[in-house]
Amino acid sequence: MSDNTLLNTAPAADESSKASLNFIEQKIESDLAEGKNGGRVQTRFPPEPNGYLHIGHAKAIALDFGVAQKYGGVCNLRMDDTNPQKEDTEYVEAIKRDIEWLGFKWGNILYASDYFQQLWDLAVELIKRGKAYVDEQSAEEIAAQKGTPTVPGTNSPYRDRPVEESLRLFNEMNSGNVEPGKMVLRAKIDMASDNMHFRDPIMYRVLNMPHWRTGNKWNAYPMYDYTHGQCDYWEGVTHSLCTLEFVSHRPLYDLFVDWAKEVAGDDKPLDDNRPRQTEFNKLNLTHILLSKRNLLMLVQNGEVNGWDDPRMPTISAFRRRGYSPEGIVAFINKIGYTKFDALNQMSLFESAVRDDLNKRAQRVSAVINPVKLIITNFPEGETETYTAINNPENEADGTHEIEFSRELWIERDDFMEDAPKKFFRLGPGKEVRLKNSYIIRCPEENCCKKDADGNITEIYAELIPETKTGEANCNMKIKGKTIHWVSCRHCLEAEVRNYDRLWMVENPRDEVAAYSKAQGKDRIDIEDMRHFINPASLEVKHAYVEKWCATRKPLDYLQFQRIGYYTPDYESTPDHLVFNKTVGLKDTWQKTK
Repeated sequence: MSDNTLLNTAPAADESSKASLNFIEQKIESDLAEGKNGGRVQTRFPPEPNGYLHIGHAKAIALDFGVAQKYGGVCNLRMDDTNPQKEDTEYVEAIKRDIEWLGFKWGNILYASDYFQQLWDLAVELIKRGKAYVDEQSAEEIAAQKGTPTVPGTNSPYRDRPVEESLRLFNEMNSGNVEPGKMVLRAKIDMASDNMHFRDPIMYRVLNMPHWRTGNKWNAYPMYDYTHGQCDYWEGVTHSLCTLEFVSHRPLYDLFVDWAKEVAGDDKPLDDNRPRQTEFNKLNLTHILLSKRNLLMLVQNGEVNGWDDPRMPTISAFRRRGYSPEGIVAFINKIGYTKFDALNQMSLFESAVRDDLNKRAQRVSAVINPVKLIITNFPEGETETYTAINNPENEADGTHEIEFSRELWIERDDFMEDAPKKFFRLGPGKEVRLKNSYIIRCPEENCCKKDADGNITEIYAELIPETKTGEANCNMKIKGKTIHWVSCRHCLEAEVRNYDRLWMVENPRDEVAAYSKAQGKDRIDIEDMRHFINPASLEVKHAYVEKWCATRKPLDYLQFQRIGYYTPDYESTPDHLVFNKTVGLKDTWQKTK
């Protein structure tokens, strides 16, 4: 086993954890109680390396790895690399990185391509046993013969061709001399079956292209339905956990496993030693589109800045945006696993992340819409230094120093020249507390300076000396709120990227599909998607942050006080600080729906 191989080693669930089991855990515990599969639990997470994992995959990861861990079993990571047209090692490495970041550990890293020879040999044996044949019809002809759920299909004219001829043609399919689409290998099952997947499904197709792992050895490649069950069976998977669209595939999954066992001559009772497919609901969120094909279009057409653009729903994008893995998993556990698909509100997801970040984020001051405040009775050139608590939720996070001076940056929204009665921030004759510092008061008149266009450029106030935080008389009662600030002489400039939803509609999957269909198109294209993309999904602000922020690294969790949660971006440098907004301090979804 290589040094980078990870193992699940958690103990089996204790009695207290059994109090609330989802239906999958109930099934696993029932199987264990009956001694099936020798009392083992083995799962697998089988992504196709044709794109970056999205938040929907996080739910499958949490389940596949989570139940293996809970019941003292093992979960393998198996790349479903049966389609070399779309796969790449970049995606393989991204998948591994995402799983580890979410906090899960695999037993072994495997690939469907590890089984190409075994799958081929099984297919040859199935041809010999009259269970498969080579079909030379076009894809359109095969589709036309499938029938409908209420009308039986019709047999291919090649269905009963001699075994020797199918064997010869099957070998020819892998020679590189057969044009893609000219031949396929089909399972011979039942063209009149009520289950459309039983109507002689395709097992192999010709691609005539090298594979990124196996090179030029193969020109014919197995299909997913043929590959998946056998790989599970050969690996010793006990519970194959899939999303609900695979419910109708389950009988075919079981049949192919039966055939593999039959060919192998395995004499163990299959009912007690087979992988069991169980389906659960996908993770669907409002204002998010999860199709990897459509996400790839966004990347390729420059609508976003790569797979990890913080507006994307990929795991890498949520990581870059500052979501914590613990918050993501907490949300997944909160919504649970059912047998019914549902559309979950994005506000619920953000709430789970916000709750987690509140416990771990370090508090800093940042001003993202700045206006200068001058403390007129504080000496020019002097500085006071205060101690700021990094995280009031965790004393172990320590403290850092902040500087106070005559000239400060404050938020423009914290001052109003003609303020209404219930405006409790700064204005003529009004008092506020500067966080960690003094109470200040604006004069009734001449409290600000404006430019030629009437924009406020400077605000004037006096501090009340005896109100300094920590002093005996610091608890002077005022109506004004506490506002944050940074010292003009001691702060750093920064680029702040505020992200909003990428899609203007609640359910972009259905909305974009309906729009595309109305345009007479068979498939969604980028123009259809652009019709629903939010043009204001990214707002870049020039901000000022306290200089301690320069010590923070990408993936550090910060709370810009009174503003929201942020994280340093990968592009941030000491000379050009960049921060991404993770989520606001409060839910903003309801009022913008």
